[in-house]
Amino acid sequence: MKERDMFRYLSRIFPFLIALVMLGGCGYNTMQQNEETVNRAWGDLESQLQRRADLVPNLVATVKGAANFEKQTLQAVIEARAKATSIQLTPEMLSDPAAMQKFQAAQGELASSLSRLMVTIERYPELKATQSFRDLQVQLEGTENRISVARQRYNEAVQVYNFSIRKFPNSMTNSVLLKLKPKEYFKADAAARAVPQVQF
Repeated sequence: MKERDMFRYLSRIFPFLIALVMLGGCGYNTMQQNEETVNRAWGDLESQLQRRADLVPNLVATVKGAANFEKQTLQAVIEARAKATSIQLTPEMLSDPAAMQKFQAAQGELASSLSRLMVTIERYPELKATQSFRDLQVQLEGTENRISVARQRYNEAVQVYNFSIRKFPNSMTNSVLLKLKPKEYFKADAAARAVPQVQF
């Protein structure tokens, strides 16, 4: 190959080589990896929320066995579970604030109705004494702890992801190639912000 032909050949592939080097440092893979981490963390959180929803029918059935137990309290739990399990979020919807707010409200309603149920149960020592209820109570408490950890991990993944699509040079790659949107954080239920009233 002549020197002139070699020069022409290199001048043709040179822009492609530069483009490859630039793409390697543009954050494309990092942003994709971070989005997958968010999706996995969301899946873990959904799994724990489903575990809680699955425990509710057993809890309700056990509590129904107690004589004269408040039917209104049980009905609220049943309805809250139905609402919470009817609202599903796909990973694509994690960037939609309205969808995330609706999902969180339904989950918050279920958590709140379960809390009211557990407080009401305090007045039924015979129910608290049964082994099946104690087992369910332990499982529910463990599940709530797992949900808390899963929410925290999801929010940490969202923080990393949201920053990765905003930092330079990733932001340029994102605006030209990917068009990724920030994900929504899993926020505390509005009722959780209120200071509890202690009455004696």
